[in-house]
Amino acid sequence: MGPYTTVMGGITEYTGLSPAAFFTILAMMAVVYKLVCGMFVAAGDYVAVKKANEYALREPVQLGENVTEEQLRAYDGSDPEKPLLMAIKGQIYDVSRSRMFYGPGGPYALFAGRDASRALALMSFDPKDLTGNIEGLSASELDVLQDWEYKFMEKYVKVGQLVGAERNQIETEPTENGDKIQEVKHIEENETQQSPTSE
Repeated sequence: MGPYTTVMGGITEYTGLSPAAFFTILAMMAVVYKLVCGMFVAAGDYVAVKKANEYALREPVQLGENVTEEQLRAYDGSDPEKPLLMAIKGQIYDVSRSRMFYGPGGPYALFAGRDASRALALMSFDPKDLTGNIEGLSASELDVLQDWEYKFMEKYVKVGQLVGAERNQIETEPTENGDKIQEVKHIEENETQQSPTSE
Protein backbone atom coordinates (compact mmCIF):
# COMPACT_ATOMS: atom_id res chain seq x y z
CA MET A 1 0.00 0.00 0.00
CA GLY A 2 1.41 3.34 -1.06
CA PRO A 3 1.26 6.65 0.83
CA TYR A 4 -1.48 7.97 -1.49
CA THR A 5 -3.79 5.06 -0.70
CA THR A 6 -3.02 5.39 3.01
CA VAL A 7 -3.89 9.14 3.06
CA MET A 8 -7.10 8.64 1.08
CA GLY A 9 -8.15 5.78 3.36
CA GLY A 10 -7.34 7.91 6.44
CA ILE A 11 -9.52 10.79 5.17
CA THR A 12 -12.46 8.45 4.70
CA GLU A 13 -11.88 6.72 8.06
CA TYR A 14 -11.51 9.90 10.18
CA THR A 15 -13.96 12.26 8.45
CA GLY A 16 -16.53 9.90 7.03
CA LEU A 17 -16.28 11.79 3.72
CA SER A 18 -14.99 10.71 0.36
CA PRO A 19 -11.63 12.28 -0.56
CA ALA A 20 -13.34 14.36 -3.32
CA ALA A 21 -15.92 15.75 -0.87
CA PHE A 22 -13.21 16.44 1.74
CA PHE A 23 -11.03 18.45 -0.69
CA THR A 24 -14.07 20.31 -2.06
CA ILE A 25 -15.04 21.39 1.46
CA LEU A 26 -11.42 22.33 2.21
CA ALA A 27 -11.27 24.53 -0.93
CA MET A 28 -14.57 26.21 -0.06
CA MET A 29 -13.31 26.95 3.46
CA ALA A 30 -10.19 28.60 2.01
CA VAL A 31 -12.33 30.79 -0.30
CA VAL A 32 -14.65 31.81 2.56
CA TYR A 33 -11.62 32.63 4.75
CA LYS A 34 -10.19 34.91 2.05
CA LEU A 35 -13.54 36.67 1.58
CA VAL A 36 -14.03 37.25 5.29
CA CYS A 37 -10.46 38.53 5.70
CA GLY A 38 -11.04 40.95 2.82
CA MET A 39 -14.00 42.50 4.65
CA PHE A 40 -11.82 43.80 7.47
CA VAL A 41 -9.33 46.66 7.31
CA ALA A 42 -5.70 45.84 8.02
CA ALA A 43 -4.05 47.74 10.87
CA GLY A 44 -1.92 49.82 8.46
CA ASP A 45 -4.95 50.71 6.35
CA TYR A 46 -6.89 51.67 9.47
CA VAL A 47 -4.20 54.21 10.41
CA ALA A 48 -4.38 55.73 6.89
CA VAL A 49 -8.19 55.95 7.04
CA LYS A 50 -8.05 57.50 10.51
CA LYS A 51 -5.52 60.11 9.32
CA ALA A 52 -7.67 60.97 6.28
CA ASN A 53 -10.66 61.45 8.58
CA GLU A 54 -8.61 63.78 10.79
CA TYR A 55 -7.96 65.98 7.74
CA ALA A 56 -11.66 66.05 6.95
CA LEU A 57 -12.67 66.93 10.52
CA ARG A 58 -10.13 69.64 11.27
CA GLU A 59 -11.06 73.29 10.99
CA PRO A 60 -10.18 74.80 7.57
CA VAL A 61 -7.28 77.26 7.59
CA GLN A 62 -8.30 80.68 6.26
CA LEU A 63 -5.66 82.08 3.88
CA GLY A 64 -7.23 85.46 3.16
CA GLU A 65 -7.58 87.41 -0.05
CA ASN A 66 -3.97 87.91 -1.07
CA VAL A 67 -2.92 84.39 -2.07
CA THR A 68 -0.67 84.04 -5.10
CA GLU A 69 -0.70 81.03 -7.42
CA GLU A 70 2.79 80.19 -6.17
CA GLN A 71 1.55 80.09 -2.56
CA LEU A 72 -1.46 77.95 -3.58
CA ARG A 73 0.82 75.31 -5.14
CA ALA A 74 2.17 74.48 -1.67
CA TYR A 75 -1.27 72.98 -0.89
CA ASP A 76 -1.24 70.29 -3.60
CA GLY A 77 -1.19 67.35 -1.17
CA SER A 78 2.55 66.72 -1.32
CA ASP A 79 2.84 67.80 2.33
CA PRO A 80 0.46 65.61 4.38
CA GLU A 81 0.45 68.17 7.22
CA LYS A 82 -1.06 70.91 5.03
CA PRO A 83 -4.68 71.07 3.89
CA LEU A 84 -5.54 70.22 0.31
CA LEU A 85 -6.67 73.32 -1.59
CA MET A 86 -8.01 74.05 -5.06
CA ALA A 87 -9.34 77.20 -6.74
CA ILE A 88 -12.18 77.85 -9.14
CA LYS A 89 -12.47 81.30 -10.73
CA GLY A 90 -10.01 82.66 -8.18
CA GLN A 91 -11.93 81.35 -5.15
CA ILE A 92 -9.89 78.89 -3.06
CA TYR A 93 -11.63 75.93 -1.43
CA ASP A 94 -10.41 73.39 1.12
CA VAL A 95 -10.98 70.00 -0.53
CA SER A 96 -9.19 68.00 2.19
CA ARG A 97 -12.32 65.99 2.93
CA SER A 98 -12.12 64.59 -0.63
CA ARG A 99 -8.45 63.62 -0.42
CA MET A 100 -9.21 60.33 -2.19
CA PHE A 101 -10.16 62.36 -5.30
CA TYR A 102 -7.84 65.40 -5.13
CA GLY A 103 -4.93 64.02 -3.08
CA PRO A 104 -1.83 62.28 -4.44
CA GLY A 105 -2.83 59.27 -6.52
CA GLY A 106 -6.44 60.47 -6.86
CA PRO A 107 -8.15 60.91 -10.23
CA TYR A 108 -8.20 64.74 -9.90
CA ALA A 109 -4.84 65.10 -8.13
CA LEU A 110 -3.40 67.37 -10.82
CA PHE A 111 -6.07 70.01 -10.00
CA ALA A 112 -4.92 70.35 -6.36
CA GLY A 113 -2.90 73.44 -5.51
CA ARG A 114 -4.07 75.24 -8.66
CA ASP A 115 -6.85 77.31 -10.15
CA ALA A 116 -8.24 74.65 -12.47
CA SER A 117 -11.10 76.71 -13.91
CA ARG A 118 -10.27 76.14 -17.57
CA ALA A 119 -9.60 72.41 -17.11
CA LEU A 120 -12.92 71.94 -15.30
CA ALA A 121 -14.85 73.90 -17.92
CA LEU A 122 -13.31 71.83 -20.72
CA MET A 123 -13.36 68.58 -18.69
CA SER A 124 -9.68 68.36 -19.59
CA PHE A 125 -6.72 66.70 -17.90
CA ASP A 126 -4.24 68.44 -20.19
CA PRO A 127 -1.62 70.30 -18.07
CA LYS A 128 -1.85 73.34 -20.38
CA ASP A 129 -5.49 73.77 -19.30
CA LEU A 130 -4.60 73.98 -15.59
CA THR A 131 -5.16 77.71 -15.41
CA GLY A 132 -7.67 80.23 -14.19
CA ASN A 133 -7.84 81.85 -17.64
CA ILE A 134 -11.36 81.27 -19.02
CA GLU A 135 -11.15 83.55 -22.05
CA GLY A 136 -12.45 82.04 -25.26
CA LEU A 137 -14.70 79.45 -23.62
CA SER A 138 -18.11 78.80 -25.17
CA ALA A 139 -21.37 79.43 -23.32
CA SER A 140 -21.84 75.69 -22.70
CA GLU A 141 -18.30 75.40 -21.30
CA LEU A 142 -18.97 78.37 -19.02
CA ASP A 143 -22.15 76.61 -17.85
CA VAL A 144 -20.10 73.51 -16.98
CA LEU A 145 -17.68 75.68 -15.01
CA GLN A 146 -20.58 77.38 -13.21
CA ASP A 147 -21.96 73.96 -12.22
CA TRP A 148 -18.56 73.01 -10.80
CA GLU A 149 -18.42 76.27 -8.86
CA TYR A 150 -21.88 75.69 -7.37
CA LYS A 151 -20.85 72.17 -6.30
CA PHE A 152 -17.70 73.50 -4.63
CA MET A 153 -19.63 76.30 -2.90
CA GLU A 154 -22.11 73.75 -1.56
CA LYS A 155 -19.62 71.06 -0.49
CA TYR A 156 -16.40 72.82 0.55
CA VAL A 157 -15.35 75.77 2.70
CA LYS A 158 -13.95 78.81 0.93
CA VAL A 159 -10.61 79.65 2.53
CA GLY A 160 -9.18 82.41 0.37
CA GLN A 161 -8.95 84.20 -2.92
CA LEU A 162 -6.22 84.38 -5.53
CA VAL A 163 -4.74 87.69 -6.53
CA GLY A 164 -2.94 88.54 -9.74
CA ALA A 165 -2.57 91.11 -12.46
CA GLU A 166 -5.54 89.76 -14.40
CA ARG A 167 -8.74 87.97 -13.37
CA ASN A 168 -11.69 86.63 -15.30
CA GLN A 169 -15.24 86.59 -14.09
CA ILE A 170 -18.48 85.33 -15.60
CA GLU A 171 -21.29 87.83 -15.68
CA THR A 172 -24.81 87.53 -16.99
CA GLU A 173 -26.33 90.35 -18.96
CA PRO A 174 -29.93 90.60 -20.19
CA THR A 175 -30.51 90.80 -23.93
CA GLU A 176 -33.21 92.90 -25.63
CA ASN A 177 -35.79 90.09 -25.38
CA GLY A 178 -35.13 89.57 -21.66
CA ASP A 179 -33.03 86.38 -21.92
CA LYS A 180 -29.78 86.25 -20.06
CA ILE A 181 -26.52 85.39 -21.76
CA GLN A 182 -23.17 84.76 -20.21
CA GLU A 183 -20.09 86.58 -21.24
CA VAL A 184 -16.60 86.57 -19.90
CA LYS A 185 -15.63 89.92 -18.49
CA HIS A 186 -11.94 90.57 -18.34
CA ILE A 187 -11.01 92.59 -15.28
CA GLU A 188 -7.69 94.27 -14.82
CA GLU A 189 -6.67 94.75 -11.23
CA ASN A 190 -4.65 97.92 -11.06
CA GLU A 191 -2.09 97.60 -8.38
CA THR A 192 -0.48 100.80 -7.32
CA GLN A 193 3.18 100.62 -8.03
CA GLN A 194 5.47 103.31 -6.83
CA SER A 195 8.32 104.16 -9.12
CA PRO A 196 11.54 105.26 -7.52
CA THR A 197 11.90 109.00 -7.45
CA SER A 198 14.97 110.48 -9.05
CA GLU A 199 16.98 112.81 -6.90
